[in-house]
Amino acid sequence: MSDEPQPQPQQPNRGWASGAPEAAGKAKKPKRPKRTGWRRLIPTWRIVLSTVVIGLLLVVGGFFLGYHLVQIPAANALATKQSNVYLYADGTVLARDGEVNRESVGLARISKDAQHAVLAAVDRDFYTESAIDPMAMVRAGWNTATGKGKQSGSTITQQYVKNYYLAQEQTVTRKVKEFFISIKLDREKSKDEILEGYLNTSFFGRGAYGIQSAAQAYFGVDAKDLTAAQGAYLASLLNAPSQYDVVAHPENRPAAEARWNYVMNGMVDKGWLSASDRAAAKFPKPKQSTISTNMSGQRGYVVNIVKKYLIENGIVDEEELGRGGYRITTTLQKDKQDAFVKAVDDKLMSQLDKKERKVDTYVRAGGASVDPKTGKVVAMYNGIDYVKQYTPNATRRDFQVGSTFKPFVFTSAVENHSETQSGQTINPNTRYDGTSERPVQGWAGGRYAPENEDQRDYGHVTVREATDKSINAVYAQMAVDVGSDKVMQTAIDLGLSKNTPELTPSPSIALGVATASPLDMAEAYATLANHGRHSTYTLVEKVMKDGKQEVELPERREHQAVSREAADTTTSVLRSVVQNGTASAAQAVGRPAAAKTGTAEEDTAAWFAGYTPDLATVVAVMGQDPKTAAHKSLYGAMGLARINGGGAPAEIWSQYTRNALEGEPVADFDLQLQAGADVTAPPSSDASDEPGDGDESGSSDPDASSTGDEDGSGSDTPGDSGSSTPPGDSGGTESDPPSTGGGTPGSGGPSTEPGPTGGGDSGGDDSSNGGTDPGGGDTDGAGGGDTDTGFPGIPVTPRRQ
Repeated sequence: MSDEPQPQPQQPNRGWASGAPEAAGKAKKPKRPKRTGWRRLIPTWRIVLSTVVIGLLLVVGGFFLGYHLVQIPAANALATKQSNVYLYADGTVLARDGEVNRESVGLARISKDAQHAVLAAVDRDFYTESAIDPMAMVRAGWNTATGKGKQSGSTITQQYVKNYYLAQEQTVTRKVKEFFISIKLDREKSKDEILEGYLNTSFFGRGAYGIQSAAQAYFGVDAKDLTAAQGAYLASLLNAPSQYDVVAHPENRPAAEARWNYVMNGMVDKGWLSASDRAAAKFPKPKQSTISTNMSGQRGYVVNIVKKYLIENGIVDEEELGRGGYRITTTLQKDKQDAFVKAVDDKLMSQLDKKERKVDTYVRAGGASVDPKTGKVVAMYNGIDYVKQYTPNATRRDFQVGSTFKPFVFTSAVENHSETQSGQTINPNTRYDGTSERPVQGWAGGRYAPENEDQRDYGHVTVREATDKSINAVYAQMAVDVGSDKVMQTAIDLGLSKNTPELTPSPSIALGVATASPLDMAEAYATLANHGRHSTYTLVEKVMKDGKQEVELPERREHQAVSREAADTTTSVLRSVVQNGTASAAQAVGRPAAAKTGTAEEDTAAWFAGYTPDLATVVAVMGQDPKTAAHKSLYGAMGLARINGGGAPAEIWSQYTRNALEGEPVADFDLQLQAGADVTAPPSSDASDEPGDGDESGSSDPDASSTGDEDGSGSDTPGDSGSSTPPGDSGGTESDPPSTGGGTPGSGGPSTEPGPTGGGDSGGDDSSNGGTDPGGGDTDGAGGGDTDTGFPGIPVTPRRQ
């Protein structure tokens, strides 16, 4: 073993040399010094980059998520709700119904000037820009969120989305929805479609939604007729509808003019208006703002009658009509409509003194006028004011037509080549016994002996004389000679409804116990005026839906209802009534005319029905208690002893017809008469010289029967037919037996009592019956609704036949 000492292991040297091997490997970076002070608040570039990338991803993802989640909703209720617009035949507005004054129209029915004006005011680059303006959208959203006030949706597309699809609240949520819907809409609809929608949904003030309603409200024209100046004014209103109405706020005129100038200049800048036209344009003067009259005057009556016509003829479904959007051109002519109202006011309403004479409070008037050649209803009078008297008097079927029915009896006689009981052909010169209360011959239903008006006897008279003087005894016998069933059918062929109350086959049919409406009677008389040809009578000329779609109307048809000989011979007889009889007041029209008067039982209604070759018109003056709706006699009305057809109704007819045909060439009747009718037999020597209205239908129950010939040529002694039954005592109620024996013609006439509770107003004041409205339209009976029988459920009051 060696004695030399062994080497000892060396201890690590902690000096500088000890680090040399590490340095030869990987060098260690020195740590950054920690940021202190304000530097700690500044994000690093890494944080900024990450935030931007994440933000972009969120925005893009949110956009696509929102685009797929937000769907185009259905239109809001207000945006689609429209009024129905009713027009006169010349296109002027007659009435509007519905809560919202809007009438949508196609872009083609809005003038180019008006379109350009709106673009200049709202969105000049609409056709070239995208659906949204991001900067304006952000600005509007921010201002709304921070409570800085209501902000615009900027583009037309966005504003249309707000108007049509969304509510009007100013919230961020609505702005977001508006954003996405606008983008989608711009991809699915054309610019023209969007502009059209915007123009039809924007609010222009004065309660007008849409540019068509605004054009009417401010300038009384259609949107298609707006000038550049007018369009610029309406476009100005979009910014502040109420403030810029210079009629309502004249103090704001400078601001309105400044806005108008901005729009006009914008049109020039875009090349939509020439500089010369701009220089010549003047600030337009809007018309005075009118308080909405809604359904006042004749409007409400017409609207309801036309509605019923559309529904009953299957033209428009009731539910669809209720949604609105229909533009209905009626056949009514404004000048004639105004002339009718004025004639009633001049000859009747102005003569009433409701404070001094209670009977004057009962007076009602109704009438209708028809063009015989076309069958179009050109005018109607329904009452003093729809908001005061709901029942449309032109179409109600609850007052007897009286002797205005008699011409139908004679027409039927000629049409059916009828003969008297002794075998003589019935023509204008056939003689009948005109003795009051003479029992009719040949009627198997029992005794029937109607009295003439005032129980006047006329002896043996010709049919022409009997028509001139409206002799009941003659026409009751003629109805039996012809056959009352044939008479009824002729009346229906001429134009009366087969559902006319009290239109039954019995001798009393000749005296007008049926309760047809003035419009029914005007249609029937128009057929006579048109030589027996019956046209499809209509109240509607054209119907458009949403300003684009034309609704199909029933085909107009015309047929020969009765022979020309029958119609023309009747016309010749009725011309004699004007020249020599109870209708002489019609001579004031200054034209060839044919007419007949009539009076209902107990003078509850007076009628005048007549025509010229160009116009057939029927006028009725009726009596009705405004509180109970009961039929009332008109004795003492207007301060006169009685009202008959030759009085106020004839005067109304004459003034109206004269004014309605003013400026039209005078036409004469071109008649083809029954053989022998062109020669007038001399008047009967024993006939009374005093023509009465002869219209009041009446009956008697004589104790002894006549033994004379049925055609009046026998040995009846005038005035010797027995005692007269007191007025109102010959007819029975529906449950009582006839006083003249089994089978006697029914009592006729509707009840004079009011309808059942809730039945609706029968011409009474709104305040007197709780304001009940019968639902409008052609209410066939005073009880309202859709009945044809007057007052259902109430027993018939005894009345004279």
